[in-house]
Amino acid sequence: MPKILIIAPSWVGDAVMAQPLFRRLHERHPDAVIDVFAPAWVAPIMERMPEIRRVIINPLAHGELKLKLRWQLGRALRRERYDHAIILPNSLKSALIPFFAGIPLRTGFKGEMRYGLVNDRRKLDPQALPLMVERFAVLAEHPKAPLRRPLENPRLTADTKQVQTTLAKLSLAAKNPVAFCVGAEYGPAKRWPAAHFAELAQKLAATGHEIWLLGSAKDFEIGAEIEQASSGAARNLCGQTDLAAAIDLLAAADFAVVNDSGLMHIAAALDKPMIALFGSSSPGFTPPLSGRAHVVSLNLPCSPCFKRTCPLGHFDCMMRLTPQRVFDEILATFGIN
Repeated sequence: MPKILIIAPSWVGDAVMAQPLFRRLHERHPDAVIDVFAPAWVAPIMERMPEIRRVIINPLAHGELKLKLRWQLGRALRRERYDHAIILPNSLKSALIPFFAGIPLRTGFKGEMRYGLVNDRRKLDPQALPLMVERFAVLAEHPKAPLRRPLENPRLTADTKQVQTTLAKLSLAAKNPVAFCVGAEYGPAKRWPAAHFAELAQKLAATGHEIWLLGSAKDFEIGAEIEQASSGAARNLCGQTDLAAAIDLLAAADFAVVNDSGLMHIAAALDKPMIALFGSSSPGFTPPLSGRAHVVSLNLPCSPCFKRTCPLGHFDCMMRLTPQRVFDEILATFGIN
């Protein structure tokens, strides 16, 4: 019975896109035990993946070295006697703990001077594997073996009783609910304007929908702005729910309108119908992986620029993507009255 430790990514979207890797590992090793070493903020995602036995919390902050603590964490993991570690981040830091844990086989891509720390080093071919989800999944294969295709989309499970508990806790009636995922951790260039979200909320409320604004505590202010500008048509839940509760609310929603964000990937993995708004970024690398996702983008000559803020100062890629345009896409895609 092989014991495998996965060193998980620190980004919510990347954590979701790791799920096909876990599925493939179980296909190749049906009796495998898979544990994940992950930051606390992505643990609720991993807990929704049935292939994972246990999530071990990584107490280190993003980018933090703390070499002594990494050594201590690695030594503590030695008693688990893992046979194999798969290291998803490409940083040197991420490879230290499996090395200190004495895990004999340590798989990952070449990167950041990891020679010796990663002893099953894979060379990434970006053209053969253009999607992040593919790059993770291929690490389940033998060295130099191709990715097995077709690759199934990531999937998260939602417990019906837990969803109802979350709705009751927040006093939500769930009357034709629509989730707006209004944040984007990378930067403001990926966020649809608050005024646009507010106008769309009013249009949907007029058709009998309840609007939930989802996001982290960092998104509370933009959520409050949308709530006020929509004259209360949207309810600001940003920062009032943890990630586990946000997953429950996405599972309960009829459909979602999302920025290119971690919550977009969660909604896709829940197979939630959605409108995904792209401006400064591209769906070519990290698209919403669901047949029910509908990407909307103006595809302007200046986009995608992949910048945190608009380098030209006009933000046309999102400003010119009007609420009416998105509302029309919703009508065409979901056929609401």
